[in-house]
Amino acid sequence: MSTAAEIVARVDRLPPSRPVWTLIVLISLGACFEFYDLMMTAYISPVLVKAGVFHKVGLFGLPDQASFVAATFLGLFIGTIAVSQVADRFGRKRVFVGSLLWYTAAAVVMALQHDAIGIDVWRLIAGVGIGVELVTIDTYIAEIAPRSVRGRAFAVNQSIQFLAVPIVALAAWKLGPLTIAGVEGWRWVILLGAVAAIAVWFIQMRLPESPRWLAEHGHLERADAVVSDLERRVEASTGRPLPAPALQVDVVVDTHVRLSAIFQPPLLSRTLLLVVLNAFQAVGFYGFTNWAPTFLASRGVHFAESLQYGFIIAVAYPIGPLIWSTIAERFERKWLVVAAAAGTGLLGLAFAANSAPLALIALGVAINFSNNLLSFSYHTYQAELYPTRVRATAVGFVYSWSRLSTVFSSYAIAWLLGVGGAPAAFGFIAAAMLVVVISVSLFGPPTRGLALEEIAN
Repeated sequence: MSTAAEIVARVDRLPPSRPVWTLIVLISLGACFEFYDLMMTAYISPVLVKAGVFHKVGLFGLPDQASFVAATFLGLFIGTIAVSQVADRFGRKRVFVGSLLWYTAAAVVMALQHDAIGIDVWRLIAGVGIGVELVTIDTYIAEIAPRSVRGRAFAVNQSIQFLAVPIVALAAWKLGPLTIAGVEGWRWVILLGAVAAIAVWFIQMRLPESPRWLAEHGHLERADAVVSDLERRVEASTGRPLPAPALQVDVVVDTHVRLSAIFQPPLLSRTLLLVVLNAFQAVGFYGFTNWAPTFLASRGVHFAESLQYGFIIAVAYPIGPLIWSTIAERFERKWLVVAAAAGTGLLGLAFAANSAPLALIALGVAINFSNNLLSFSYHTYQAELYPTRVRATAVGFVYSWSRLSTVFSSYAIAWLLGVGGAPAAFGFIAAAMLVVVISVSLFGPPTRGLALEEIAN
């Protein structure tokens, strides 16, 4: 029976092949419906305003959309910081499937609500499930993808996740204003994602547990079985024997999950960096994503056109990661994060300065491409910087700061739009992106081409 170090070495020597990519796709399909619900925030809000469910003056004298965004990300914050530790205790697969069912049930109940408060409460509850799911997915992919394609694996994962964005944009545009079988269109938009997620749940049952998690928790026989099965399928797919495993790295077998470990050297500096990265990148990424139709309306675009333009811009979401996947392994991860943050900030300022429809669409697509690069790069990066024994716990903690940040930035952007319009909102976003550029440039460690266990030491 293999040792933990041998298990890790055998996973990392696997060549990119159909069985490996099949696992990445299956994991990503579950994330697709989490993203459907997450990205629904921007596209369903104008529909709820049009339907009279949301009002322009709500909590704190701000639009109900601000509270809707805040409820979403407060739920995500709770899921990532308080519940994500269960993935380190009980395994990636079990938590992955359970959180998908949680989201599905909460989304169905949310579709049955009749006022903004009820929608916000169940939005928060759904957000808890989504928060756990997304952290588990990042951890799962980092551990199951061979190191030679880890960056590309995250890019492919995000491309599949982001397929949900044009789907929900199209659903909100076409179904949102209608009443079908006596049921308002916005309810159908919510139920569409929930029903589809049930089908994906059955697909996820084909997934194995993370062999790295099994090995580091002392389940060497199960880990060996998972890797042996994957090796057989890879050899059958490629038609040639696998290369010998590379030099093995030390693997610490530890079943105790301690959040305090990420506040001790050498992880403390990484934790501080990633808290800053998450808190400020979220202002740029979700600042545009959650408010895209509203930004378009602030530039003089009417309701129906804002949903149409929003759909056109959303089509870029799944395309961007596939384009960026061609360079995912060519450049150091930290510099991809820096370049993307700078791009989002500068393009956002250009968006705020324009009002011509074609220019708004082109700049919106460009911002999405930049956000795509930022998203898959930093998701890969933060999962790489922690050891397996606390990876889900650590990623959940630092990731939670992006959720908490978005709770407050949603109200800040709503206020800035009211007092200064799009230029004020995008000035705020650009300042946040500058913080990301400076912090990651100065303090980000290199990770490209290294085994997870080498990076963690």
